[in-house]
Amino acid sequence: MNRLPISLAALGLFAAAASAHGPAGADIKLSFDAPIPNIPGKSLRTVTVAYPPGGTTPAHRHAPSAYIYAIVLDGEIRSGVAGQPARVYKVGESWTENPGDHHVVSENASKTRPAKLLAVFVVDSKDTEL
Repeated sequence: MNRLPISLAALGLFAAAASAHGPAGADIKLSFDAPIPNIPGKSLRTVTVAYPPGGTTPAHRHAPSAYIYAIVLDGEIRSGVAGQPARVYKVGESWTENPGDHHVVSENASKTRPAKLLAVFVVDSKDTEL
């Protein structure tokens, strides 16, 4: 797989910042990174976000070019994006984020069970931080 440089350190810093803002933060890992062959200048990147019970991440914005599809893989995730009210998503449910959206709420909806999501990014290949 052709890997483009991406700031894994930045993902680690984001996870550390999340820990400072919530009970236990989240474990954030880049799981896939490849250019999209038929869309010059664009890449597909995926990130898994594993929240321990009560885990949360701080409000954030992603790379300016990022269009994101997120799906819950385990547990329940509370998410609120771009001025929409936060809601709880269960396994198999998903949402999208448009470029420039403010992700205000992102957290495990449970204080007793872990939760996990997969975020799929379509992003400018030159963006090295998600």
